[in-house]
Amino acid sequence: MTTPETVAKPIALAKFQAGDFKSDLKPIWCPGCGDFGVVTAITRALAAIGRPPHEIAFVSGIGCSSRIPGYTTAYGFNTVHGRSLPIAQGIKLANPELLVLVASGDGDGFSIGGGHVAHVVRRNMDLTYIVMDNQIYGLTKGQLSPTSSRGRKTVTSSFGSLEEPVNPLLYVMGYGANYVAQGTPADMNQLAKIIEEGIRYPGFAFINVQSPCVTYGLEEQQLRAHKTNMQNLQTSGHDTSDRAKATEIAREYGHKLYTGVLYRNPNPPPTYGQGVMERQEAAKAHAVSRSEILNRFKPAG
Repeated sequence: MTTPETVAKPIALAKFQAGDFKSDLKPIWCPGCGDFGVVTAITRALAAIGRPPHEIAFVSGIGCSSRIPGYTTAYGFNTVHGRSLPIAQGIKLANPELLVLVASGDGDGFSIGGGHVAHVVRRNMDLTYIVMDNQIYGLTKGQLSPTSSRGRKTVTSSFGSLEEPVNPLLYVMGYGANYVAQGTPADMNQLAKIIEEGIRYPGFAFINVQSPCVTYGLEEQQLRAHKTNMQNLQTSGHDTSDRAKATEIAREYGHKLYTGVLYRNPNPPPTYGQGVMERQEAAKAHAVSRSEILNRFKPAG
């Protein structure tokens, strides 16, 4: 049984550098895009974990953020819009030994793909889900996304949005996620650390990254503003085991920028994969015992 103590221990199998996880494919994001920082934080986290690239699978959907698997040396699967989580779950069940990460954006993850989030949380699949949240559709030239603020004006909403934004943090907290964190490329060390911790956590881990869109994002959503306004939960003494307090903090999404781990269940429940393996072992044992019983009554000769 995995305990928080064993989770905290290093499981590095070899020494790697962040560069070992960067492919030769050069990112084509807009200069200054927050996703550059996210992919750097991910490669730093993977180097700290110590698993070789061929033991890692990176799955994504559609959007600027979903280019990330191609920029790593891990196995990559670029799925259709909003369907990264079902594919990732299938990969993890088919090969439980793989370390599986999922990259998504606020549109990909909470619009067309939003219905999958509840189920991956309740199953507690052992995946790390990294959402690059910039409150806009960047790839398709600046339309409203599910996390765009009420009143936000864009190229296709000149009178402003009439909708309240989706709150990704409260969304996953409400469904019972056991590891919930938020970061920004404005603090690279912290972002790499919470991604590493999310990967090490035995079960579903959700990391919302405030990743600014420099082309269509608002001024108050850029990295300079993040550095001024972000509030580090860990340096403030936040108790990550307090789900009620974490939920209160999640409610501040869109009003205050809290970074770090909001919630980490100190008693990780069994994962879906563990349940599947136990059922398979039970089925094998049942098949053997049934075979033995039949053999007892098998006619001689």
